[in-house]
Amino acid sequence: MKQNNINIVLKLIKKECRKYNNPIVTEISDLTKNPFKVLISCILSLRTKDAVTAKASKRLFEIADTPEKILKLRTKEIEKLIYPVGFYKTKAKNLKSICRDLKEKYNGNVPNSEEELLKLKGVGRKTMGITMCYGFNKCSHIPVDSHVHQVTNRLNWVKTKMPEQTEKELYKIIPKKHWRNFNDLFVKFGQNICVPVSPFCSRCPVNKYCQKIGVKRSR
Repeated sequence: MKQNNINIVLKLIKKECRKYNNPIVTEISDLTKNPFKVLISCILSLRTKDAVTAKASKRLFEIADTPEKILKLRTKEIEKLIYPVGFYKTKAKNLKSICRDLKEKYNGNVPNSEEELLKLKGVGRKTMGITMCYGFNKCSHIPVDSHVHQVTNRLNWVKTKMPEQTEKELYKIIPKKHWRNFNDLFVKFGQNICVPVSPFCSRCPVNKYCQKIGVKRSR
């Protein structure tokens, strides 16, 4: 794979994605510059559509926007505020656990480190990476979700089975200057052009650079 092709593809995808809305967690990051809200909204967003995440985050933060305030809520109250996000009952319990740890171990602040973030209940590599990139504005990680995993495999940039493997491989080939915005860009592209089923290859700006690995049907 030629490194120049990666730069060309990234440039074309970036141009295409200017017309689409940012993922909700990016919007919350831009509006609040608040690592705690980025962390919590990212947890709510897992297995949940952006429109649902946006409303749930708004309802929750209007009532409780700090670890201390969330800890004052009963788990049932949190469930009601965040419903119908995916796995809302589990997430409500995790939010309480996270906020308890933030208060007791980190003086109410979100830890600014990969190792410490991964110790929090319900925080995996994607949520950790999102928090580092969009909560702390660091160009230190490439958060990999289903869109990043699927699109980069279709492009044949990586040959991986799991997002964790994709993340490791992308660090080897993506210039560091692109790390922070990579997830944001590929989520928008994966939601609007390179969709999971029947991607819009006919109007894809990087069609000629894509090997369409695994694509059985397109539009």
